[in-house]
Amino acid sequence: SRARPLLRLPPSFPRPRPPRAPSQPCPDRALVPAAVKSKGKNVPKEGLKAPEVCTDPAMLATYAMGVNYFKDGPEVALKPDAEYPDWLFKIHLGPPKKLEELDPDSIEYWRRLRKYNTWQRNKLKKGKKL
Repeated sequence: SRARPLLRLPPSFPRPRPPRAPSQPCPDRALVPAAVKSKGKNVPKEGLKAPEVCTDPAMLATYAMGVNYFKDGPEVALKPDAEYPDWLFKIHLGPPKKLEELDPDSIEYWRRLRKYNTWQRNKLKKGKKL
């Protein structure tokens, strides 16, 4: 009599396939040296140069150097300050403010508090072992 399977799979469930016989290596591929076939992660790319840095003070005062993303396009000219919105000059560009420096009624306070709590949870979770 035949042994009964422990688990009966439905007919639509994919059945395991028998292992295939090892394939023969491609003769063309065997002739290519390994270095030419593929380069590793740590191989330096050849021909890459850093972008040229403009040091001309007149150009830096009148154009936003490096902002244009087209290869052959002209640099973007700066407009007078009156043409830019007021909020642009009020942006905080220094280091982020501490939680104690923020107003508890502001959205920035609650976002910073959520970030601190996430950092604390991640620190605690990192040391926890199952």
